[in-house]
Amino acid sequence: MRIERLKGFAYGGDYNPEQWGPEYWVEDMKLMKKAGVNLISLGIFSWAKLQKDEQTFDFSWLDTVMDLLAEYGIAADLATATAAVPAWAYGRYPDLFPVDKQGNRLWYGSRQTYCPNSPSYHRLTAALVRMIGERYKDHPALAMWHVNNEYSCHVSVCYCDTCAAEFRTWLKQRYGTIDGVNASWGTSFWSQWYYSWEEVMPPRQTTTQHNPGQVLDYQRFMSDSLLNCYLIEKHILREITPDVPITTNFMLEWKPLDYVKWAKEIDVITWDSYPNPAVGVHPARNALDHDLMRGLAGDKPFMLLEQSPSQVNWRKVNTVKYPGLNRLYSMQTIARGGEGVMYFQWRQSRRGAEKFHAACITHTGDEHSRVFKEVVSIGKELKELAELSTSKIEARVGIIYDYENWWAVEYAPGPSGEVSYRAIVLDYYTACYDAHIPVDIIFQESDLSAYDVVIAPLCYMVRPSLAQQVERYVSNGGTFVTSFFSGIADEEDAVFENGYPGPLRTVLGIQVEEFNPLEDHMYNVIANREQAGESTVSLWTEYVRLEGAQAYAEYTQDYLAGEPAVTRNTFGEGAAWYVSARPEAGYMRELLLHICTEAKVKPLITAPLGVEVTIRTGSAASWMFILNFTREPVTVDLGEYSGTDLRDRRTVRGKLEVAGTDLRIIKLD
Repeated sequence: MRIERLKGFAYGGDYNPEQWGPEYWVEDMKLMKKAGVNLISLGIFSWAKLQKDEQTFDFSWLDTVMDLLAEYGIAADLATATAAVPAWAYGRYPDLFPVDKQGNRLWYGSRQTYCPNSPSYHRLTAALVRMIGERYKDHPALAMWHVNNEYSCHVSVCYCDTCAAEFRTWLKQRYGTIDGVNASWGTSFWSQWYYSWEEVMPPRQTTTQHNPGQVLDYQRFMSDSLLNCYLIEKHILREITPDVPITTNFMLEWKPLDYVKWAKEIDVITWDSYPNPAVGVHPARNALDHDLMRGLAGDKPFMLLEQSPSQVNWRKVNTVKYPGLNRLYSMQTIARGGEGVMYFQWRQSRRGAEKFHAACITHTGDEHSRVFKEVVSIGKELKELAELSTSKIEARVGIIYDYENWWAVEYAPGPSGEVSYRAIVLDYYTACYDAHIPVDIIFQESDLSAYDVVIAPLCYMVRPSLAQQVERYVSNGGTFVTSFFSGIADEEDAVFENGYPGPLRTVLGIQVEEFNPLEDHMYNVIANREQAGESTVSLWTEYVRLEGAQAYAEYTQDYLAGEPAVTRNTFGEGAAWYVSARPEAGYMRELLLHICTEAKVKPLITAPLGVEVTIRTGSAASWMFILNFTREPVTVDLGEYSGTDLRDRRTVRGKLEVAGTDLRIIKLD
């Protein structure tokens, strides 16, 4: 379901007119038109301004703003305003208050202060959403519904008595009996056996480590509880406006919610991107989340719903996006398949916690700031690129991203508390990014046969369906790559019998006898057996036995000297690779380039590090994006590609120079 009325890329941002008097509103509309804005997110934190008490609503100011948007031809991503509960509600309904792990009540006075299982929250939000839906269902400015905002951003887990009762209900649905819970969690350990449902509690603060199965299930339960909050609102809006798309905004590098499950319920996948603009931050970090959102979207559109046009306000030091960087990050969205670029926010607040968060209209209050001029320029460029909208990214490499693996790996007591799921995924993603090999982010339930190479970093938890699919995929000619600490446990977080890597043992042709995680001061070295290439490895090493696989690289230090470090196993028509340590970035890039080349997957072009290259393909044309995230000019080699540079309409081929903090878009021949 697309926002058809935009006829191109969405451009705009969060608008909070309730923070300003009506005397600003017409001027805002005029400046939006000047900037090329065609979509505004409206009313996200306006519940208290819309509802004075449980019986009294006032939509007069919102009516005026919606009418102004329609008059100026600007569409509304209209919010349900449920992300911040008004103060009047807490005195009447104490079940609204969330409770932390220590049992402390979290008080109102900020945002998103609610228990996701509160019956009062469900009832109050449903009433508000129905009022908004009925009032604006036929309004000419309405283009999309914006449910809540950044779910779980501030309260990702609640431990109150309401949640405890709902957790037991959730467990009954999952396991059926209390003995089913005991079996799944292994409660024979530490005398944790439960004889009645009432004994089962959330993993509140206790003396030491919790049961990992309990923690994992509570994370699943909390993600589902918050999803239920979204679904309550979605079902009301779908009933009232069956043809209006519905979204809620995801966040970058966000762990608490299983976005794979959530994405199935969302019409337009949107997310909020706030990469640190400081020099030295690799642009692959942001690119990974763009590709993740594109993967979550599938055949649906995805877009960037929030970014800062300059600095944020919540880091210890909030550096600005130096000139040109806002354009680069905006165009990175488009380069990676996005359908729109939005900002937080339109006009910079004078009061409140976010008054020093940048906005399109800065505290200068006019159109003459550097930031606004860049916003105008980007809007003009996006309008000129309208023919690219709906074109796609094509990739032959898939990287599996799994939220339950993320949860399980980072809670597991031992072997190392330093292992970061996201960091290891980023290692493999960055290696492909730097080699200019396009990647799709895929999931354990995805069809692997669509890819020549599938990478599963930290595949600690292996579901039976994935194990079967990997064997079938490799046997039929695919190339599978996985990392250390993979094939360890099943979906209940029980370690597989007969050791590691569990159901992946046959296809990988190895057995892992033991882990040797490394402290910060420790390292080993691995070296390729038959060609140049070695790397210092950190964080983790393993003692690996070969069971049919061949050693591609070996350890050279300590008791592991001469033992396999990187292995390759021929299985059927394909190959399966295992990387038992964490090599340096350069080695990872060369290793994945070797693996992809063997699988007949080539880089798009030859370009230096710090340069991002993608191709969007439409029904009638394709476009290459070359983004230079360095501050120095670079030369890239287009190789077999040629086309028309959209900047000056000149034909380009061979070597091409791209200025520092700049980009080139080429319509390919």
